[in-house]
Amino acid sequence: MNTYEEKLSLLSEMIAFAKIDGQIHEREFAFLSIVASQLKIDKPVFESLFENPADKVVLKTEHQRILQFYRLALLMHADGVLHDNEQVAIREMGINMGLSPFAMKSVLNEMQRSPTGLIDPEMLLALFRAQQN
Repeated sequence: MNTYEEKLSLLSEMIAFAKIDGQIHEREFAFLSIVASQLKIDKPVFESLFENPADKVVLKTEHQRILQFYRLALLMHADGVLHDNEQVAIREMGINMGLSPFAMKSVLNEMQRSPTGLIDPEMLLALFRAQQN
């Protein structure tokens, strides 16, 4: 993330995604708070995004889009319940970001196989690189 506007856009997208199942679980909120902190977004600004989303900013690089997809996938797993509408939405969001549907499926499958729900960053990038060849 380069600009403040990109950071706000990223958080707004994640908040909207967290609301897909009708509520924001406390673990989802905690995860979003951590991301906001890492992005150096003040708490009042972060909290205001729940009512007033930031303008959408298109991520320029594929690396940024992959990272955002992974953040969304982590958020999807944060409450411990995988809702069908979350799975549909994350695929749609990834396609709208221009990511490979096959790579996204591979990432989500690896996350489900992982006992922690996490995957190694190198594996994440390798799954996307494999679809480019």
